[in-house]
Amino acid sequence: MKDICGEQPVIAAVADCLADTSFTVTQRSESALGAPCPDLALNVGLPDRQQLLLIEAKSSGQPRIARAAINQLLVWKSRIPDAYGVFVAPYITPRTAEMCRQAGVGCIDLAGNCRLDFANVYIQKQGNPNKFARKRDLRSLYSPKAGRVLRLMLAAPGRRWKIANLAREAGVSLGQTFNVKQRLADREWIRLDADGFYLADPEALLADWATYYDPRRHTVREFYSLEPLARIEALLGRTCGQAGITYALAGLSAAARIAPAVRYQRATAYVGASVEFLAKELALRQVSSGANVALISPYDEGVFYGSWEVEGLTITSPIQTYLDLIQLRGRGEEAAAALLDEVIKPQW
Repeated sequence: MKDICGEQPVIAAVADCLADTSFTVTQRSESALGAPCPDLALNVGLPDRQQLLLIEAKSSGQPRIARAAINQLLVWKSRIPDAYGVFVAPYITPRTAEMCRQAGVGCIDLAGNCRLDFANVYIQKQGNPNKFARKRDLRSLYSPKAGRVLRLMLAAPGRRWKIANLAREAGVSLGQTFNVKQRLADREWIRLDADGFYLADPEALLADWATYYDPRRHTVREFYSLEPLARIEALLGRTCGQAGITYALAGLSAAARIAPAVRYQRATAYVGASVEFLAKELALRQVSSGANVALISPYDEGVFYGSWEVEGLTITSPIQTYLDLIQLRGRGEEAAAALLDEVIKPQW
């Protein structure tokens, strides 16, 4: 209970959920229930009787934490059949809300979302945003170094990992890898067995990462060339190969090599060395508008992980390509959806 600032915010959240009714909410002594007891017990005054609510309140509404609370509420329910269990957290994800519904447990969050279903009462409020987003948690899961771990796992969701070998292959610290594993476990996106842990819900992870992926971290330089796009890309590949420069065609340039139906009007590539050198070698003219070439200095070399060789050119992996495409309105989003359905999911 201390994790979400004591009893009063929880009681207030319950009262807010019932605000459109004439029901009264009063606190009941947990000691009367025997020991051990739930975090909080409340009586809701219905027209014909008192309904006992047993509350389990946690600091996070992530599925792994919620599941433990739900199980505990079911234990209380077995002891007090007429009681109704309610899980309370600062913010409850849609997946957690569905878990509660399936278990016959109510849920309320401090953002104003709720679902209660007892006696002849059914109340549901949804759509309120998460006011308690833990930025540090998101930074830990979607930081540049963490992204290297995620790319490895998304490339082969069924592969079993140990912390040590995952950290080694991703080129990040053991501590960073452990933190990523914990964040994934909280969301129940990984499973454990005798051989290690593996990614159990890659689609949910990729969708969530795409929501927080910020391409503005990269440094983009825009240029114009009189050459056709295919020739520019071929020259870029040859120049980088001769100079030993790491590169990968990206975005729609990459998608067009995987799904030929994709049309685009700008050559895009990540490059791991001097953009000025490449611009000079390719006779590119920097412009502020009307660009048809974009050279990107990535914020982390992880964007090159799992790159493919297609038609003699290097392109970003399907995962990286998807992350880049989904940020582009219209044609990019359509290409991302096609890439997910036709390439990524079949690989999974």
